[in-house]
Amino acid sequence: MEAFSLNPPKWTESAVHAFQFCCPKCGATSMEATAVWINRRSPVYTENRRRKWQEFYHCECGYIWWAWSSDRPPSKYARESQDIAEENEDDLDGLDLDLD
Repeated sequence: MEAFSLNPPKWTESAVHAFQFCCPKCGATSMEATAVWINRRSPVYTENRRRKWQEFYHCECGYIWWAWSSDRPPSKYARESQDIAEENEDDLDGLDLDLD
């Protein structure tokens, strides 16, 4: 199963929309799914012109659910890179940047 296949797998037909980014039946995360398909053919554009996709998950408990990619919780790695950027900004605070 290819997550980025153009054609949806048959199992996605019975998917239920999850309003939290986890299996509505057992609470398992998307990382615990046995199969994944992302509907990249039909993005939806948000009010701030960002794209979001339907992400379909076949949970290890057998339940099939989908959620919007924009509902995915922030990655711990994204937080680390944000912390590094903020640290770099702090490093510039003490510099005299008056170039006149």
